[in-house]
Amino acid sequence: MTVHEFRLPDLGEGLTDAELLSWAVTVGETVALNQVIAEVETAKAAVELPSPFSGVVAELLAEPGDVVPVGAPLIRVDTGGAPEPAVPQADSVLVGYGPGAPPATRRTRRPPSPPTPSGPATPRPAA
Repeated sequence: MTVHEFRLPDLGEGLTDAELLSWAVTVGETVALNQVIAEVETAKAAVELPSPFSGVVAELLAEPGDVVPVGAPLIRVDTGGAPEPAVPQADSVLVGYGPGAPPATRRTRRPPSPPTPSGPATPRPAA
């Protein structure tokens, strides 16, 4: 029996907490990876939280109406000895962007072209 704890992720820059609006799962229910488990509301928006684990819900650690600080545990899921989740809990991933998003590509700059030789410069008379 391996129980993993899911903590409230950082849902946006500068947000320190969120209010739990509702649970979409119950204790004893089987959840799949990325299944919506709860809905929370921040100062900016209502957000559905996907499960980072697949397994059986072992414990709900907050009640609807509770204000939960970022990083506080929300739910425990028994993964039954399944391998570690694809997303390490130490990394902060904004909800909705996912860990598998390809990295942003940057344009490569062309090296400056060498100046073309044009012989000696002759001053022009001012008009």
